[in-house]
Amino acid sequence: MAKLLVLAMAALPLAAQLRIIAIGAHPDDCDIGMGGTAALFAAAGHKVKFVSVTNGDAGHHEMGGGVLAKRRYAETQEVARRLGIAYDVLDNHDGELSPNYEVRKQIIRKIREWQADVVIGPRINDYHPDHRYTGMLVQDAAYMVVVPNVAPDTPPLRKNPVFLYFQDRFQKPQPFKPDIVVAIDEVFEKKVDALDAHVSQFYEWLPWVEGTLAQVPEDPAGRKNWLRERRKRPVTPAVRAAAERWYGNAAAKFQHFEAFEVAEYGAQPDEAEIRRLFPMLKK
Repeated sequence: MAKLLVLAMAALPLAAQLRIIAIGAHPDDCDIGMGGTAALFAAAGHKVKFVSVTNGDAGHHEMGGGVLAKRRYAETQEVARRLGIAYDVLDNHDGELSPNYEVRKQIIRKIREWQADVVIGPRINDYHPDHRYTGMLVQDAAYMVVVPNVAPDTPPLRKNPVFLYFQDRFQKPQPFKPDIVVAIDEVFEKKVDALDAHVSQFYEWLPWVEGTLAQVPEDPAGRKNWLRERRKRPVTPAVRAAAERWYGNAAAKFQHFEAFEVAEYGAQPDEAEIRRLFPMLKK
């Protein structure tokens, strides 16, 4: 598969490459939100970068600090290898993030350096303060990426990217709206493979938080099967209806989707532009 990815990327002219950057609070957030979509982009020769705004140094029940941060960074680099993408981790403490100007400049620089066509991040409605503040930081960067005198050490973008939100389950003050829906059945195993690289999270920390640690199989194949079943996201009626818009009658044959909401900040794409930016949405 890695050889196929290399061949695909080499075959796509540079001018035709889309540049996608996804920004999450922790070193597994982007993988959950768009691991399948990222795999589709990468396989088609486009450029994808995941960015974690914190280093994840608090997300474990038995270790923490620098040791955990190094372990989680290594996990992100294994994800990058498996998906054929880039993965950056910023050195901000997990659980201590605040939407301040210094971190905002970090986000602005990352978006500019990547020359992003599309920026994807969380909404500000969330149970975790790091998720909420990451959403706010990305929103606050949305206009500033084109302002030359903000973070002037990186050249400003000449046009604002399209900003999108990851899908979430939160209903207040308003529910997530699935403007773009990507069917990921053909790469669902690639997404599971990416999540599997986050051993510290999906086989240790999150099961401990949920009280299911004793259920995690010890053998690698068993663990992965266990993870696969737990990561099958139910398709909501709103996502199913939106999928029919993009795939027509063919939407009924798909079981796995990743959905995105268009933010009011940044460029406002019409249907033709969305299909250009998401070429997997074939008519």
